Amino acid sequence: VQLQASGGGLVQGGGYLRLSCQASEGTLDYVAAAWFRQAPGKEREFVASMNWRGSTKYYANSVKGRFTISRNQAKTMVYLQMVNVKPEDTAVYYCATTQQQRYGDSPTSFTLWGQGTQVTVSS
Repeated sequence: VQLQASGGGLVQGGGYLRLSCQASEGTLDYVAAAWFRQAPGKEREFVASMNWRGSTKYYANSVKGRFTISRNQAKTMVYLQMVNVKPEDTAVYYCATTQQQRYGDSPTSFTLWGQGTQVTVSS
């Protein structure tokens, strides 16, 4: 199974983007999903995560109130809705999944990764 992230692009500050993550086969059921991002010269950082039921969601303080993680009912897609984007949100965004029940916000907790999609926010 592979993850395919899409939806990135160039957006003006204050604008909106929705990133999507799709599994190459099967569903994203029974796995926790997360989004991470990595800006040039910086370490990969946690953005948001969701348990497999979708009942528990966590967000980085820097995106809380602006970003929303969700999945579709068929559990084949995971989304990251980004509103009121800021130049500091510029990064490559990665989706990831894990079968662990306790996963935290460390990239090492997630075992399957997508290839990343570039988000660039202009001021």
